Order: sequence, then C-alpha cells, then structure tokens
Amino acid sequence: MTIIEATPLEAEAAWQILWELMLKQRARLVEAVAQLDLTPVQAIVLRRLDPERPTPMYEIADMLQCDASNVTGIVDRLEARGAVERRTDPSDRRIKALVLTRSGRALRRRALEKMGEPPPEITALPAKDLRTLHEILSRAVAR
Repeated sequence: MTIIEATPLEAEAAWQILWELMLKQRARLVEAVAQLDLTPVQAIVLRRLDPERPTPMYEIADMLQCDASNVTGIVDRLEARGAVERRTDPSDRRIKALVLTRSGRALRRRALEKMGEPPPEITALPAKDLRTLHEILSRAVAR
C-alpha cells in the first residue's frame, strides 16, 4: 500500500477545521470549569498533575509555555483552596514540587469529568466516523 503525503494546503485545511472546533468549544470549557470555581488554566494544571508523584513547578511552566513566575499565581490560588501543596524536592531544595491533596484529587477528578464530556458536535457523529477520528488524532498526537 502506497502512502500519499498530504499537501501543505490539505494539512492547513485540516488544521483550520480543528482550530474552529476548539474555538467553538472554548466557551463550553470556560463554563464547565467555572462550575467548579476554576479558571481554564487552573483546570489544565490540575489535569497535568500526576496524583501518584510530585510535579515540579518548572514542569508546569514548561507545559504552559510560560515563565515560572506566572505559575506561582496559578498555584497560589489552587493552594489557597486546599487543592495542592508545595513541597521541597529532597534532592534539590531549590525545586518546589506540587502534590495534590485529598480534596485536590477529588477536584481534579471532577474537572477531568467536565473537560472530558464530548461536545454535541462530536457525539452526533456516526460511530464509524468517531473511530476514524480517534485513530487519526491518536496518530497525530503520537508523532
């Protein structure tokens, strides 16, 4: 079987459609996480925290592609509500790591449920299309 590479125009057209879908869902995401009294970036941080291990704050800054000082404000708000604790890394005292608290784990679970609810535009697709979409997007994410 011969694999035919997509043209740059085809790739751009597919990317534009994905952007439209994401932008269309932004308000839905904001509303969903607001029900948990979270901002979208706080929900994204909770999503990225590993419940099984401390996550260094620099990893969160890298993931958000922002300066570590920006992460401090986000973490301050999550810490103030009891969702996370800052801990010093035993191997390097300069590194602060985040650990989910019991209530933070529960909040993370609820946030993941809210963020994981597919929009009607996706649930309305036929099962075959959903399987194909999943397969295609999985390959794109794995690259």
